[in-house]
Amino acid sequence: MNRRAFIATASAATMAGAGASAPNASAQGAPRPGPAARDANPLLQPVWNTPHGVPPFASIRAEHFMPAVQRGLEEQRAEVARIKANPRVTFTNTVVALDDSGRTLSRVLAVFYNLTSSHTSPELQALSGEIGPLMAAHSSAIYQDKALWARIESLHARGERLRLRPESARLLKVYHDRFVRAGAALTTEKASRVAEIDQRLSALSVEFEKRLLADTAAYRLVLETEADTAGLSETYLAGAAEAAREAGLPGKWLVLNTRSSVEPFLQASARRDLREKAWSFWVARGDHGDANDTTAIIGETVRLRAERAALLGFESHAAFSIANQMARMPQAASALMERVWAAAKVRAAEEAADIRAVMAAEGANHPLEPWDWRFYTEKVRASKYDLDQAEVMPFLQLDRMIEAVFDTTGRLFGLRFTEIADPPRWHADVRAWQVHDRDGRFVGVFYGDYFARPTKQSGAWMSSFRDQERLDGEVTAVVVNNLNYVKAPAGQPTLLTIDDVETLFHEFGHALHGLLSNVTYPSLSGTSVARDWVEFPAQVMEHWATEPAVLSRFAVHHRTGQPMPPALIERIVAASRFNQGFATVEFLASGIVDMAWHSLDAKAAAEVDVAAFEAATLARIGMPAEIVMRHRSTHFSHIFAGGYAAGYYAYLWAEVLDADAFEAFRERGDIFHQPTATALRRHVFESGGTRDHAEAYRAFRGRDPDPQALMRNRGFA
Repeated sequence: MNRRAFIATASAATMAGAGASAPNASAQGAPRPGPAARDANPLLQPVWNTPHGVPPFASIRAEHFMPAVQRGLEEQRAEVARIKANPRVTFTNTVVALDDSGRTLSRVLAVFYNLTSSHTSPELQALSGEIGPLMAAHSSAIYQDKALWARIESLHARGERLRLRPESARLLKVYHDRFVRAGAALTTEKASRVAEIDQRLSALSVEFEKRLLADTAAYRLVLETEADTAGLSETYLAGAAEAAREAGLPGKWLVLNTRSSVEPFLQASARRDLREKAWSFWVARGDHGDANDTTAIIGETVRLRAERAALLGFESHAAFSIANQMARMPQAASALMERVWAAAKVRAAEEAADIRAVMAAEGANHPLEPWDWRFYTEKVRASKYDLDQAEVMPFLQLDRMIEAVFDTTGRLFGLRFTEIADPPRWHADVRAWQVHDRDGRFVGVFYGDYFARPTKQSGAWMSSFRDQERLDGEVTAVVVNNLNYVKAPAGQPTLLTIDDVETLFHEFGHALHGLLSNVTYPSLSGTSVARDWVEFPAQVMEHWATEPAVLSRFAVHHRTGQPMPPALIERIVAASRFNQGFATVEFLASGIVDMAWHSLDAKAAAEVDVAAFEAATLARIGMPAEIVMRHRSTHFSHIFAGGYAAGYYAYLWAEVLDADAFEAFRERGDIFHQPTATALRRHVFESGGTRDHAEAYRAFRGRDPDPQALMRNRGFA
């Protein structure tokens, strides 16, 4: 998440990997705490005496946050009051001043929300329940302020007469849009109701994530005997044994309720009964009818979002959410999903037939169930491509794959990464690097937090502690990638699957989007862009993950030190589109259900039964019984605790862009073609939200993206 998202209006919700924007904080003329107060609270120190000014994590305690937040609120309220008191209305004293306000608040919340997602505690969770609604109320007070709205509307009406440079004109448009979407143009009564909804939605989002984290940690599978481990690789068992040891179960093996633990188990375990157990608790996260059940939160969230959309003049939350994205209308997003859905179902049916053939050959007399798919898929993969995950993983060491990411970035964009010894950090496993450009210029700091733990949300995401800007002098970015790999025992390398490596490259694409940002205004920095554009820089980086030019250098066997054989690399490349029917169906089912939830009007949303609605939606689209949606509603944190409500389609929309963009390198016969990489950096990674995204893509590619590139990328055309 981008730090500006933390105090954005709740109608511009944050995203996993990027965020909406909001006023930044300035210090000019604001009341300041005295020296004693600042010394006592590290969050309020004017300068952090750390490498590159990163947060002093070792000194920060939970009790520091609320006083610092309160100080930040006071400062920004005073700054906003001064803006309103100025009788002249100019772009600088209104829009720029707003973007330069709230710096203390942004700084504090960046630390707070990063910690609550990556290394939380009961104290931080309790604070989340207080701070979230507090921020929603604060944001509403700014964006519904009639005096501020009059100034913004006056400037917007003058338009071209202001003769603003393009980036400034874009900032004015962004702020005008924020005020409108927050309800500034509504009657006082309606605006007040929007503010109430925003505060309640903020509280519901916090509660959803809290319950999901607790429910995820409550379920796990303990492998007691050697018989329970049948089919599992030595590598997997080493990680499972370490997880069990950390959980106080020495001598056993633990399957954690995380994707990086459950999926490999489902792929390899010969124990069908245990596969069913692991699959069952994994897909039922948040759906156990207990204190951590998220069903009631979903119903209320959907109803409130629909009500807010109606108040703002939209027929649904989907229409409201997508209006300022690249897709513009829900119909455009749905049309893309439906087009790909048809092809994906055909391919999935072919894959199911291949699996049943293998099952029949082995004498299996049970039907194909969801907990069987991944297990038998590996057998099909082995028969078709002579490829086994157990053969591949010994070559994919996490440390070497991090080197591969850095080397790829260096060859494309000229960046150089130097690890910081013992950096300020929130957990001992966290690593950090200084980043410099090819000319030696300092670019920023990159943090990597790679391992799963009970205090960490599941999934993978990028966030930032500081965003690049030039409004307050030359400010460089401090960004972080969070992943959830199962950590190997001490002294052994953590080994990855091909999917893990692609995720590593994906999240690093988000990190590059933050690091390479080259803009003036904080609200337009880095990942402060439309959802269906923010995934493009991340997804395009995935293409390099399995390129022979990358694997041949960095895929090295962890025991022998020998590079991955060319023949094995060829088989990996040949199998890259294998099982795409399954992968596309499970992903698109989540996207279609997301859109269905947020296409409800307020009346229908108030009467909805969560389980029945999800089931009916899947039945309508003909969901294959052997496949389950990637994110069931009860654990779909993207849309119920993040900023992807009516926006999960964005990954598919961005794939049109990333597939077409990588073809630009292919067309030139060089995946590191420098003129193409330079154009990609300039028009995509550096531009942030400074221009219309469609224009930015045309500037890079010389034309609009070819929609068929997505179908070619997935092997459907």
